Amino acid sequence: MINGISSAISALKVFQRKMSVSANNIANIRTQGFKRSRSSVQEVPPGNLSTSSGISQVGRGTTIGSISQEFSQGSFETTSSPTDMAIGGDGFFVLRSPDGGNSYTRDGQFQFDSSARLVTSSGHVVQGWTLDPTTGEIQGAIGDIALSSFTSSPQETTVMTNIVNLDSRAQDNSAGANGLAAAWDGDNPDQEYIAGNAHAYRTSTKVFDGLGSEHDITVYFDKTGTDSQWEYMVTSLPSEDARPAATGDNLGLLARGILQFTDSGTVSNMTMEVNDGTGNWTPAGFANGRFAFQADFRGAADGSSQMSAQLDFGAFYNGSNWVNGARSSTQYSSPSNTAFSSADGYGPGDLLSVATSSGGVITGRYSNGEVLNLYQVAMAKFNNPAGLQKTGNNMYAQTTQSGDAITGQPRTNGMGSIVGNALEQSNVDIGKEMVEIILLQRGFEANLKVISTEDEMLGSMMDIMS
Repeated sequence: MINGISSAISALKVFQRKMSVSANNIANIRTQGFKRSRSSVQEVPPGNLSTSSGISQVGRGTTIGSISQEFSQGSFETTSSPTDMAIGGDGFFVLRSPDGGNSYTRDGQFQFDSSARLVTSSGHVVQGWTLDPTTGEIQGAIGDIALSSFTSSPQETTVMTNIVNLDSRAQDNSAGANGLAAAWDGDNPDQEYIAGNAHAYRTSTKVFDGLGSEHDITVYFDKTGTDSQWEYMVTSLPSEDARPAATGDNLGLLARGILQFTDSGTVSNMTMEVNDGTGNWTPAGFANGRFAFQADFRGAADGSSQMSAQLDFGAFYNGSNWVNGARSSTQYSSPSNTAFSSADGYGPGDLLSVATSSGGVITGRYSNGEVLNLYQVAMAKFNNPAGLQKTGNNMYAQTTQSGDAITGQPRTNGMGSIVGNALEQSNVDIGKEMVEIILLQRGFEANLKVISTEDEMLGSMMDIMS
C-alpha cells in the first residue's frame, strides 16, 4: 500500500511541475521571441518483487525527464520601428553582454542607445559587421553595431552625362577653327563671358567637388562649317575657377572638342582638348571609353583639389569605333534640347532613417538622397538549440549540450533571413496549453483519489488490528 501512495505522490509532483511549465508558457504568450517549453516524463526504475513465478517488477511512480524549448517558428507582427527585426527560419541574434561574453536571442526588439549602439532593452549590444558604404563588402571582424557618424561623407563627381539633341538646321555662329572657345571671355568685367549669338545651344549640370560643394558646369555647342559637325566647350563660372595657372580670357574655360554625327544623326566621332588655364591646349585623357576634363574649385597649392570628370554624351570608344548607347546624343531636325543631364557624386547628408534588408544589411537614408550600407547583422546557430540555457530577458547562453555557436550571415549556411519592421511572436499555442492543463488537472485528481483510497485501506487495516 505504501508503494501505491509513493507512486501517486511522485505523479502529483510531476503534474505540479508540468503545470508550472504550462503556466509559464501561457504567461509568455505575448512575449516576443519566446519559445514554448516542453516537459518529458519518465518512469521511475521499478523495484523487484518476489512472486510465485519468480522475480517480477513493480512500478514506483514517475518523474520529470527533462524540460526543453521548442524552437518552432513564431508568427510575425509588423511594427513601426525600423530597428525591430524578426528571424524567418533558424538562428539567433548575437549579443555582447555587459560582462563581455556573448548571449543569443530571437527577440529582435532593438533600439539605439545614447552612444548610438544598437542594443536590447537590457543593454546587450547587437553584433554584426561593418560594411563598405558603396560596395557592401564586409570589413573586419564581428563587433558592436554602433553608428560612428550621422553624416554621410561627400563624393566628388567623376562622370558628367549630357544627352542632347542638336538641331541639324542650326547655323555656324562662331566661324573659324575653334571659334566657340575663341569667343569665350573669362575675365569680362560685365560677366558676359560669351555673347548670346556666339553659340547655338548650351546646357548646365550640377557637379560636386571633394568637399561636397555644388558647382555649375556648362557645355556650349555650335555648328561648324562642316556638315553634321559641331564644336563644344566645357566651362565653369570664372569666379569659381581656382586652377593656379588660370588667368585672363581662360578663366572658366576647361575643355573644347568636336562632335561628328552620321547622316542618320548619331555620334560617329568625338575629340577633346583640355586647357591648363593659360591657353595651352593638350589632348584630353581617356577613361572607360570617354574623354575626361579637369576642374579645380578649391585651389590647393599641391594640386590635390583638382578633380577629373568624364564627359558622357551617350557614346563610348571601344578601341576602334565610337559606339552609341541606348540613350545617346543626336543631331535631328528638331529644336536643340537636353534629354537627360546628370552627374554622379553628392554633397554631405544627415542621416534621416535606417532600414534592414532580408540579408540583415542595415542601410542609412541621408538628406542628400543617398542610401548607404552601414552594417550587416550577425547570426548564430547551434547543433542542439534545445541544449541552450535560458538566462532571462529572452536570452540564451550556450552550454556543452548546445555545442559551440556557429556564426554567419543571414541566408547563408542554414541561417534564416531577417524581416525588418517586425517582431517574432511567441510560438505558444493557447489551445494546446489549455487542453494540457485540463489533462493535468484530471490526472492530479485521479492520483489524489489513489492516495485517498490507499488511506481508507490503511484505515480499515488499522481498525481490524485494533
